[in-house]
Amino acid sequence: MDSLTLTPWGLFLQAGIVVKAVMAALFAASIWCWIIIAESLIKLRRLRRALDAPDRADGLLGRILAAEPDGLDEQKGTAERRASFAREMTRAARRLLAEAERGLPNLAVVSSVAPFVGLFGTVWGIMTSFAGIAEAKETSLAIVAPGIAEALAATAYGLAAAIPASIGYNRIGAAFNRCGQELVDLIDERAGLRARAASPKGRAS
Repeated sequence: MDSLTLTPWGLFLQAGIVVKAVMAALFAASIWCWIIIAESLIKLRRLRRALDAPDRADGLLGRILAAEPDGLDEQKGTAERRASFAREMTRAARRLLAEAERGLPNLAVVSSVAPFVGLFGTVWGIMTSFAGIAEAKETSLAIVAPGIAEALAATAYGLAAAIPASIGYNRIGAAFNRCGQELVDLIDERAGLRARAASPKGRAS
């Protein structure tokens, strides 16, 4: 047991080629998740600021609130014009939210797949231990420990990738949903204002 180095790097160096590949893949997935989380938080912050000040000239929501249907019929009633404006604004808002949430499905994939990849490394490490026992024809802790250490390290790497991905997916996804609902309310309000302003009576006044 003294020969084992119980650090992430030490366990990686002492692992077999298969478990090393598993650890490397999980480490890369973990780094990828943190990059996605950071990018999503930046986009969420920008969206939050835009919702707090939707009328800023350089705001993120400018194109959404300025969207209008093609060939707007001024003879339509206010309700029909409002529905037309709301439909075009909603379409633009969906594109914005789809772009902002683009990385979240990847977090969901990592959070669900990483534990199973870690489990594969765990099973392989245990198989290595059994192979060492069979080759040495004795069951001592010195023979079993390296394989067990590989197994536990693979499990830990899997959890290190899956836990942040799962938390990030749920918390950031919920925050985007709240922003989306606020955006829907804003669109509903602005569509009514623009529909009244687009009417001949509204422009004449």
